[in-house]
Amino acid sequence: MSFQKLGLIKPLLGAIGELGYKHPTTIQKRAIPLVLAKNDVFATAQTGTGKTAAFALPILQRLRNTTADENRAIRAVILSPTRELSIQIHEDVVNYSKHMSISCAILVGGKDIEYQQRSLKKGVDIVIATPGRFMEHMERGLDISNIEVFVVDEADRMLDMGFSKEIRKIHLQLPKRHQTLLFSATYSDKVRKLSKQILTKPAFIETAKKNTTVDTINQVAYLVDTDKKAALLAYLIGSRNYPQVLVFTRTKVSADALFIELQKDGLKCGIIHGDKTQANRLKTLGEFKEGKVKVLVATDIASRGLDIEELPYVINYELPSVPEDYVHRVGRTGRAGRNGEAISLIDIYEKFDIREIEKVIGMKIPQETVEGFEPDPTIRRKDQDELKLKNEHKKPDKKRAPKRSFKKTTATKTTTKKRKTTKRDPK
Repeated sequence: MSFQKLGLIKPLLGAIGELGYKHPTTIQKRAIPLVLAKNDVFATAQTGTGKTAAFALPILQRLRNTTADENRAIRAVILSPTRELSIQIHEDVVNYSKHMSISCAILVGGKDIEYQQRSLKKGVDIVIATPGRFMEHMERGLDISNIEVFVVDEADRMLDMGFSKEIRKIHLQLPKRHQTLLFSATYSDKVRKLSKQILTKPAFIETAKKNTTVDTINQVAYLVDTDKKAALLAYLIGSRNYPQVLVFTRTKVSADALFIELQKDGLKCGIIHGDKTQANRLKTLGEFKEGKVKVLVATDIASRGLDIEELPYVINYELPSVPEDYVHRVGRTGRAGRNGEAISLIDIYEKFDIREIEKVIGMKIPQETVEGFEPDPTIRRKDQDELKLKNEHKKPDKKRAPKRSFKKTTATKTTTKKRKTTKRDPK
């Protein structure tokens, strides 16, 4: 199927053609007609399958008849969980609408709110924002009475970050007649509950099984001791000549430590996490996309919103604390049908954690070793030993608990007394 058959107008077809879009992905095939038909939509699709175009293209087509003046009101709002993702969506929308007279603004934290207000006064059709900053503008009198389309992107991540109340508050103040689109990379009870609160008779789209990763990603886990992880990572990047690698750590502390180690090995590295300024993060991302930086070390703040064309490798230096975040991490590669490889370095503490990830994605991740970096079989988990001792100590108590002798003795004595009394009464 082609994009023409989906009913998109020429200005949009021209723009996506210039961007290299040839055939719509599954989520785009199914979502675009429904959004054009003004249905509420609840869509779950794997990360990297083109969700942004699935809602942005039909929204732009719907808003094509707009007045190019300062009095035009906001007609669509797209909420996303992070500044990085908001920036990425804004770039995509601007690219899609390059042949249209549509104005788009981005409202995120870390930027001067007064400047953003001045931009809004110039007349804006579409707003892309994080929930917190959008609420701030609403409190300052932002007019949302003309909004026709309300989009909640990456709903699962939004809820994980605690934005449930903000989403509901914003939704309650929107005009009664509006279209709501909810997109999520993973499917959970929280997301399903939110969908019932903000959607009206939605069309449900599920392009893959719950919380799965795309088939074009080759996944493997290498067993290694904790103190050899950094050396193995440098060896893999160097010996296999990886051109561009995104490396995930669990914490900011470990990200900083790894960044220093990789620099010692002579690798050109960048780092982004919550302690870095917005300007610094954007500069580092730009250098990584341009190829000036070979390795980007990041915490999960970067697992959403990073859209890097043909990113070949994602490496989990540490597994995420939440199994579902694995889906978002590895989804940075293998995008739009391209091949990618996701590597996880797991030590003795994580070899059990990966089982939870396998349950989430519904597949077994092959575990291998790299010659020269085999884990020491004599090393044991200290916390695991302590946990085992605690369990062994508790188990006998649990078994004996229902068989306490004094309970049985009391019951027997009581019964015996009653029987004796009953026998004596007739006499």
